[in-house]
Amino acid sequence: MKILLTGANGYIGMRLLPLLLEMGHHVICAVRDETRLSVDKEIREQIEVVEIDFLKDPKENILPKDIDAAYFLIHSMSASIHDFDELEATTARNFNKTVAYTNIQQVIYLSGIVNDEVLSKHLRSRKNVEDILYEGDFNLTVLRAGIIVGSGSSSFEIIRDLCEKLPFMITPKWVLTKTQPIAIRDVISFLTGVLGNEKTYNDSFDIAGPDVFTYKEILHKYAEARGFKNWILTVPIMTPKLSSYWLYFVTSTSYKLALNLVDSMKIEVIAKDKRLQEILNIKPHTYIEAIDMAFKKIEQNLVISSWKDSMVSGRFNDNIEKHIQVPKFGVLKDAKQLKINNPDEVLERIWSIGGETGWYYGNWLWKIRGFIDKLSGGVGLRRGRTHPNRIYTGDSLDFWRVLLADKKAKRLLLFAEMKLPGEAWLEFRIDENNILHQTATFRPLGLKGRLYWYSIVPFHYFIFGGMIKNIANQKEV
Repeated sequence: MKILLTGANGYIGMRLLPLLLEMGHHVICAVRDETRLSVDKEIREQIEVVEIDFLKDPKENILPKDIDAAYFLIHSMSASIHDFDELEATTARNFNKTVAYTNIQQVIYLSGIVNDEVLSKHLRSRKNVEDILYEGDFNLTVLRAGIIVGSGSSSFEIIRDLCEKLPFMITPKWVLTKTQPIAIRDVISFLTGVLGNEKTYNDSFDIAGPDVFTYKEILHKYAEARGFKNWILTVPIMTPKLSSYWLYFVTSTSYKLALNLVDSMKIEVIAKDKRLQEILNIKPHTYIEAIDMAFKKIEQNLVISSWKDSMVSGRFNDNIEKHIQVPKFGVLKDAKQLKINNPDEVLERIWSIGGETGWYYGNWLWKIRGFIDKLSGGVGLRRGRTHPNRIYTGDSLDFWRVLLADKKAKRLLLFAEMKLPGEAWLEFRIDENNILHQTATFRPLGLKGRLYWYSIVPFHYFIFGGMIKNIANQKEV
């Protein structure tokens, strides 16, 4: 089958893509920015890529006419606090218009479980998108899921952060709300199982694991599965806004996502039936099994995708290519270079920077800077990195965004997503003479920006000086 995969850069899309190829399908990835498609060369050669922004009016015939099916995996919950529902509705309408020029037979939409008359804004938006998609000229299959548990999922990473960083928690009363988690492996099984299955046409199905827990029980069960204890005290006085700030500072989530998640956590999310399990003969994994599977992927460095690599986890709202040309005028620089004898080893150290590896010099200073950034509303250092030594253009890397990761050209270019009075780039490059170049570039925003740069020049002297020496000469730091 010829399949259109929207949201191909997202957490679910990245998991689904290789499996669809393995099943023998021809996949067309619809992305806003082709350079953001973080896939290996082997996968890239097997797919077709089309740049489409579904927030804009569609162009005729931008897609091949002979598309058989499509996955609608687009959402905007992390992109906005106030108008994400309007963005999602616009996206759905434009999707309908775009595929109207094709011979598409089926659209598969991953939504959220809606079994309450009073819905959160997030779930109300998902239901609205579902209603809009039902207006399209195709057979719609809707899968409604609760919280998804898997390595790199936002739900799992928040649970992990809370439990492993706070053995004792004072929590708001929403932790007593019931929910029904589902393993990411089961979500993918359901998504692929309904493809081309006429029994699932023009119908909506709840998908969930076998366990129904309160969020408090979910936190306790996680600690139990990982071999430690945690204590949770529930209080009635935390407002949604205070709860959101609490999640934002303790976990790696963005404030926008935290606020929308807290709003949804007040609503009970439990599957109403098991029809799809019976149709596809799928037996979902338990919550504990989902945790075990997630950690096997983490321990083997096999995490395929992470919500943190989404653009909306940082400050980008548009095409990253507009930042890829490092400015030469009106900027302040810290440029260093060293002759190296082992370019391959140095390149591997560059490709392993950040995350658990750290920044090769003054890691405690980087952590302080990350904490200050978090206090000022930035992303901080908690995003880390998805893989210990593999980087793709568009990935998040602590409080940086990868603008260019070209191992063949021996060049890594990062753009700062921390809160700054200006714009900052950090570049590592090894030239043909085996000279390592490390360049920090800052374009200040007025006097405030210049004062900021000169105030941290003494720190740059030690940090950047030590960093290039350690990258060039040390195997372990």
